[in-house]
This record gives sequence, C-alpha cells and structure tokens, in this order.
Amino acid sequence: MLTSSKSVLLIRKIYKRTIAKSGLRYQWNYRASVAMGNSSRHNLGIPSGKGPHEVGCTDLMAGHTIQGTFLRLYYPCQMSTDSVRPAWVPCREYFNGLADFMKMNRVLSEGTFNYLFGSFKIPATWNAPFKADGKYPLIIFSHGLGAFRTLYSAICVELASQGFIVAAVEHRDESACATYYFKEKTGKNTPPSHQTFQPVSDNLEEQWMYYRPLKPGESEFPLRNKQVKQRADECIRALELLIEINSGKSVENVLVSQFDWSALKNCMDLCRIAAIGHSFGGATVIECLYKEVKFSCGVALDTWMFPLSDEIFPSVKQPLFFINSDKFQWAGNVARMKKLDSEIIPRKMITIRGSVHQSFPDFTFMTGNWVGKILKLKGEIDPHVAMDLCNRASLAFLQRHLHLDRGFNQWDHLIDGKDDNLIQGSNITTLQASI
Repeated sequence: MLTSSKSVLLIRKIYKRTIAKSGLRYQWNYRASVAMGNSSRHNLGIPSGKGPHEVGCTDLMAGHTIQGTFLRLYYPCQMSTDSVRPAWVPCREYFNGLADFMKMNRVLSEGTFNYLFGSFKIPATWNAPFKADGKYPLIIFSHGLGAFRTLYSAICVELASQGFIVAAVEHRDESACATYYFKEKTGKNTPPSHQTFQPVSDNLEEQWMYYRPLKPGESEFPLRNKQVKQRADECIRALELLIEINSGKSVENVLVSQFDWSALKNCMDLCRIAAIGHSFGGATVIECLYKEVKFSCGVALDTWMFPLSDEIFPSVKQPLFFINSDKFQWAGNVARMKKLDSEIIPRKMITIRGSVHQSFPDFTFMTGNWVGKILKLKGEIDPHVAMDLCNRASLAFLQRHLHLDRGFNQWDHLIDGKDDNLIQGSNITTLQASI
C-alpha cells in the first residue's frame, strides 16, 4: 500500500540516474532532491512541532520476546543543550523490509532508499529529559500496513508539541515491513554477534521479522482480521504498560537507554486517552475502541476497513473521527465507515481535497514535487497544508471529546469540513446518507 509497481520501476530509474549524475553513493543532499523535482517553497524534511513544547523521543521494549511491547514514545521535554536527533529510519533492516513489501531487490533498494531517505532526522531530541508540567493526555498510535513505528513522526511530534504523550506502537503481527525482538542465546560459549540494537543483557540476540505476504490461494480476510485483533491487543498492552509507569512501577527496558522512565510518574492523565492510526492503523483504532473502554475516543486516518468484522460496530461506543484522503477511498470502504454512524454517539468524517493515501505518513515530505506525485507520495495539495489540516482537526476533536481546556477549539470548524481544502463527509457517493 506504500507504492505501485510502476512507482518501483521509477525509483530504480531515479536511483541509477542520480548516482550517475552525482557520483555519490548512499548519500543525500538537497541539490539532488531539487534535481528530482521542484522542492516546493519548503525545505525537504519532517516538519517540526508547532506547539508550545519542545519534543523528545525514546524507544521502549518491555519484554524481549515477540509477545513483548515495543514502542517509540514522543513527549514534551525540557530544553537540552545536547540536542541529538534520531535517524528517521533506524537501520538498514527497515530498508530491507520496505524492499520486501514493495517486491524489490534488497541490494538495489537499500541503496535507493538510503540515498533518498537515509539522512533524514526526526525533529525531536533523543532521550531528552521529560518535562513535568501537570498531567498530559495520552495517545496510542498505530501504523499502517508495511510501515513501522517511526514513519508517522510528523503527526506524533506535532501532538507531543501540543502537550500530549504519544506512544507509536511497532506491530509484530507481520504487517510491519520489518520489526525485531530478542531471543536468549543458546550454548555457554556462543560467540558475540553483531547486533544493530544493543540489549541490556549480553545473553540476548536480535531476531528480525518481516512483512508476510499472502500465500498463493490464501484468503485475505482471515489473515487481516487476525492481525487487526493482535494489533489492538498490542496497543492495549502498550496502554497498560504506560499506566503502570504512571503509577511509579519500575520498567525494565530491553534496550540500552539513558531515558529516566521514573520521571513519568503521575504525569499522564489516564482519564484522557485516545487512539489514532492510519490505514490498517485506522482499523486498529476501531478494534481498540471495541476492546478497551479506557480509550475515550479515536481518530482514524484514511482507514482501510477490510480487516474488521461488521459485528463489532454496534459495540463501539466512543466518539470517532474519520479523516480521509481525496484519492484512496472507494464506495464499499466508505459505506462500511458509515455503518458506524450513530444518532447519539458523535461520529464525524471529513475529506482533505487534493490529498492521497501517503499524505499522512512522513514520506510526503521527503521528495520533490514531480517525483512525489508520480510515486503517489504527494497529492495536488501542499503536503504541509494537508498535514496541518489533519493535525488541527484532530486536536479540535480531541479537545472536544477528551474535555481539554486548550485553544484547540479555534479549529472546531474543521471537524465539520468548513474549509476550502476540506469536504464534509466523503467525496465518494454511497447509497447511505452522509455522516
């Protein structure tokens, strides 16, 4: 769902052409991006948060096995003179995972992806000291099919800058392009091995798992329905872990980290918890609301409804906000969204004009205009405008249904699609009445 076969061929051509012209390998520079298309009025790169808080981020792996919890945490942080920004793509294995997902050769694609995206940084300070300033609302974020925990940092950084703690879960249901866990080494004299990520115990070795495609003749719904249920369980386990941290319980991070988790004690507002996700992650949001009443509301971004069972819809009691792109949706998918309509439970839907499915992940900020449009990473709308509309509408919805006392109500009109770049409801005609 990240790109098409034609886009894959174009990526290969771009890589060969830019390598031949520049004489560089595995290195990104701004002039190369301009050569690949107008860079637009904004520099390429993930936009920084626009809220009043500086943003920090860190990783937490609780439990070293595949059943453990793995997440990237974004949070309001203290100002730091040692401002280290983490790489957007943490290591080469994720490039390999993207290659597998897109059915590309790993050797070719690693160079291509590294050349195009390898030097981008997330606009947040790695392991920055947490800023204790009252209680922050909590958001659990679920990524899309073929993605992983860092690919939605523009959304997560913005939410953290506005005073939220955001946990972006990396799913281990084989829907991520790549993820990893650890297993205990066997044998007393096991030689030391190279590991991309250093665990706290020398007795653990890294294990990678990659996206599982459909097998020949395999029916898709049983797999996706099983995955969405596991994804929701992983989000709920992440929430339970953060609740324990909030209570002051000590957390054992499998990864070597300098972050002080005890600083989060009594700093999360556990009466104000939301779920947000994109595509398969949007379906995960709905499954989370169905399974866990602690989620007060949900924001579902360009949701892929296929993995969900219709029978859960009547049991989803929380407010839900669909924010759709202009190009991805189709009548059957929107019709299933409208099955969640309710006369008593707030349900809203808007569509961002000129946007595409990839207007929500960070890829939309990484390429020049013409390449971005050909690869369907950009729509006709400026990606910064589309992201601002998504984030501001989400913030207004969160304020309304988490009962926050912030200034986000200045964007209430966006919830109803009242903007030249928005459509109230959907641009897709169905037989059902509009939400």
